[in-house]
Amino acid sequence: MKNEKLQKVVFTGVFAALSYVVFTFLQIKIQLPGGDATSIHLGNAVCVLGALILGGLYGGLGGSIGMTIGDLFDPQYIIYAPKTFVLKLCIGLITGLVAHKLGHISTETDKNKVLKWTILAAVSGLLFNVIFDPLVGYFYKIVIIGKPAAEVTLAWNVASTSINAVISTIVSVVVYMALRPALKKAGLFFEIGKKSE
Repeated sequence: MKNEKLQKVVFTGVFAALSYVVFTFLQIKIQLPGGDATSIHLGNAVCVLGALILGGLYGGLGGSIGMTIGDLFDPQYIIYAPKTFVLKLCIGLITGLVAHKLGHISTETDKNKVLKWTILAAVSGLLFNVIFDPLVGYFYKIVIIGKPAAEVTLAWNVASTSINAVISTIVSVVVYMALRPALKKAGLFFEIGKKSE
């Protein structure tokens, strides 16, 4: 059991590194009025994939740590690092809840049920992000940062978050379904819920 926890911590670090790289180097940054920016990226897909493989807490931590570090190293995003950490962790927690507590994807043997619950889990976590990332971002800009351009950037943030959600859902589901048998074969597949996390 200790070995499994250690493996999850190591995998969390791998997902943090992967989400940082994907978010930082494979993003399409869109400059917005008022010196703001938004981006199209696959960082959320890594967060969801981590939650599907490791469970909500570890997967969410991996994604949130990686993307928060990405924010900290980018002068345009540095002020959003706390918001990023909380929201990306929530993506992982919600995805993990739906995938493992409701759908039991790690112990399910029927591939169709696994696929169905994997899609539902990814959609749930990313739908949360589509709603709350722009909403929290709006209030964060108005209240904390005091940016008057928050209204102008809101529509752009909704659009980019929605595009990210669709792409991230497809990528995370396809990659999870492809990795699942390989992880089982390699002895690196975690049965979430069977043992206490």
